[in-house]
Amino acid sequence: MTIPRLRQLVIAAATLETADQLGELLGLGEPFIDPGVREFCLENRVYAIGDQFLEVVVPIAEAAPAQRFIDRGGEGGYMAIFQTDDLEALRARVDGMGIRRVWNIDLPDISASHLHPADIGGAIVSVDEARPAGSWRWGGPHWREQAVPGRLASAAMESPDPDGLAQRWALALGLTVDERVLYLDDGAIVFREGKTERLAAFGLYLPDAEEILERAEAMGLDVDEREISFAGVGLSLLE
Repeated sequence: MTIPRLRQLVIAAATLETADQLGELLGLGEPFIDPGVREFCLENRVYAIGDQFLEVVVPIAEAAPAQRFIDRGGEGGYMAIFQTDDLEALRARVDGMGIRRVWNIDLPDISASHLHPADIGGAIVSVDEARPAGSWRWGGPHWREQAVPGRLASAAMESPDPDGLAQRWALALGLTVDERVLYLDDGAIVFREGKTERLAAFGLYLPDAEEILERAEAMGLDVDEREISFAGVGLSLLE
């Protein structure tokens, strides 16, 4: 199995206005609306950045896991989706670790497993095997035409025990921790100390970063140097 890629990051929000604001803030293209997420009592919007994706999910029922997530701590980073070329091996590994797989699907063009956040910690983790590798069902049929230039470079996880959390993620993904960092095929997951376990920040490379920062100021969002506080997540614009 080669090193996994970070393919998609997900924010859980209270309303679809958050999704519209994210698209406006970052200058994103037309989002894909996936009717399949109703299985999880959600509505969504999926934006393409290069061949990676930012998604906003909104619960449409009180029983939705995303609603319980928002009730506990407000809007925030909800899920990280990684791409692998050997999902069968990863499934066997997490089963051996006692990490529950709460959802599995095997379709002709993609297979996926969601790992229980209570077991792996910090967020829902999905590991997906796309066929062919450059495809991505969850982005919709026209994501290549709707994509804007840029890429997702990193995600930051916070925990009172960042070393323990990093080790669980590393074992599940078949990686090695290097000073609280998991290095992916084209990105990284950083683990840092925090009061609660959460997916705290997304690192983005976007060509119009200065314009984005100006829009953030105009929208009344908190900006700390190059990090924008948005829906419980720090959007870090990398140089």
